[in-house]
Order: sequence, then structure tokens, then C-alpha cells
Amino acid sequence: MADSNFIDYVKFCSRSGAGGAGSVHFRREKHVPKGGPDGGDGGRGGHIILRGNSQHWTLLHLKYKKHVIAESGKGGEGGRRTGADGKDVILEVPLGTVAKDAETGEKRFEITEDGQEVILTPGGRGGLGNDHFKTATNQAPHFAQTGEAGIEEWIVLELKLLADVGLVGFPNAGKSTLLSSISAARPEIGDYPFTTLVPNLGVVSYRDDKSFVMADIPGIIEGAAEGKGLGIRFLRHIERNSILLFMIPADAASIQDQYRILLGELEKYNPELLDKKRILAISKADMLDGDLMKEMELEVPKDLPFVFISAVSQFNLDKLKDLIWQAIHS
Repeated sequence: MADSNFIDYVKFCSRSGAGGAGSVHFRREKHVPKGGPDGGDGGRGGHIILRGNSQHWTLLHLKYKKHVIAESGKGGEGGRRTGADGKDVILEVPLGTVAKDAETGEKRFEITEDGQEVILTPGGRGGLGNDHFKTATNQAPHFAQTGEAGIEEWIVLELKLLADVGLVGFPNAGKSTLLSSISAARPEIGDYPFTTLVPNLGVVSYRDDKSFVMADIPGIIEGAAEGKGLGIRFLRHIERNSILLFMIPADAASIQDQYRILLGELEKYNPELLDKKRILAISKADMLDGDLMKEMELEVPKDLPFVFISAVSQFNLDKLKDLIWQAIHS
């Protein structure tokens, strides 16, 4: 996912089609000079529909669609012929796409399965033809229904990456290095803050041809929930992860303090994130000896599974995979 290609937020005007008008028509044949009403119904207006597509990983293809407009239905005709429905507009989106009302922020629904289709903006109903309005006292109604108007609304689509494991840590904690070491993903890596500017996904191979998906998001800093650094823009990507892998470097001033700050930022953003399973990886462990590791173990919160790792030297990466696999499937 290149920086310029990863788009996880789009806003556009969604306008469904209006329903076609019902027909006012009377049967007229050679030997039936005064046939009854036979006006057909109008066709339904076109829907705006979202469809899940597992081959999409970004909303880039919708970035420049500021207006999405469906066709209106056709009017009914004589002989009780119903007008054609307006053509639907189907927008294919990645799994994990959330549709929201742009004005209220209200969540409409979420696309989570390949091929799943949900109507985003429904088309207007077609009007009834005059055939529906004949009665014993009015056998020749000269009126029919107009079609229902379409709906025009502003919609926001947000993408939440679907991954088994979400990496959580400060900038330069080694998250991108780990992802590049245990998967085929090649995120940008550098020794400066915010090297990672977009989320990255990697498929991690495990034993017996098994695998799981890991997501690396831009680093969190203290105050992210209030908008500092890159703010909360990318925190939504870990809402759908099965487990959270906290990464704290071995040269951190305090393991406890960094862990506490990271937990605090997640809680401010969404308290439900604290209900997810957690694992701690203490990175850059190739600079530690056995005595230092024992000292640092005392700082690790109780009941938190942890492992010392080094993505550069491959130290304990298999052990980390074992911990992750057990957490995902326990």
C-alpha cells in the first residue's frame, strides 16, 4: 500500500433515482370503445448499493466520486405495462468499510463479507397507475400516482482494516521492522518519527501452512486521542483486530510508563479496545543480556503475556508467532 494509494476515508453525495409516474390510460380497442382503466405502474428508482469485495484494500477508487447518482424509474404505460426500474449503482468497497451519515455521524452499517450487498440510499417507489383506483362509483379514474422522489444525502465511508493482529506502539518502536521481517509486506522503515504514514497489512506464515494477518498503523504518541501527532485518524484500524500486540523497545525509559500511556490513549478513543486480548513484545532485545532481561521482566504487568524479540536478528520471532496464534485461537 503506497502512501498515495491508501485512502481510508471518502465523502460524497449519494442520490438515488426517483420512481416513475403511474400511467393514466384506458383500454381502447376496435370492439371495446369504452374499456376500463389500464394504466401501468411506474418503475422503481435506482438504488445506491455497497458491495463487499475482498480484492479491494483501499477506497482510492472512490476518492474522486463527489456525486453518485442513480437512474430514475420510467413511467408506466397502457395495457398495465410497468415502467422499467432505474438502473442501480453498485459501489464495490473493501471489507471493513463503515457507512455513516455525514451530517449526524450516525453509523448505518458495516460491510464485512465478500459479495455482501447493502442498499445505502434506496430509490423512490414507482407510482400506481389508474388501474389501481377504479371503484364501483368511479370506473374511469383520470388520475394516477406520481413516483416517489429519490433521496439525496451526504455519506461518509470509513475503512477499518480487517486483521487478526494490530500493532500498537510509539513511533520507532520497531513495528514496521517486525512486519517486514515476518511477512511479505515492505513498509517504509527509517530512524525518525512517523516513518509509517499509512496502515500496512502483512500475511504472516505460521506452522503447517497456517497464517494470520497483521496490521501496522502509524505510531501513537501521548495526546493522540486529542489530535496530537497523527491523532486518532488511524486508531479505527485496530477496532476490528482480534488481538493487540503492544510493542515497546528495550531502550525505553520505562516499560510500565509506555504501556500505561498506550493503554490510556486507546481507552480515550474507544474503551472497548481494552477488552481485546493483549500481548507485549519488547523489541530490540538483541542489545540485552540475560540479567537485563530479568530486571525488565519485573516491569511487565502481571497476567500480560510477553516476549523479548529482535526483528533484526530474528530472536524469539517463532515464540512470538506461537503466542499470537494461541491468543487468536483461545
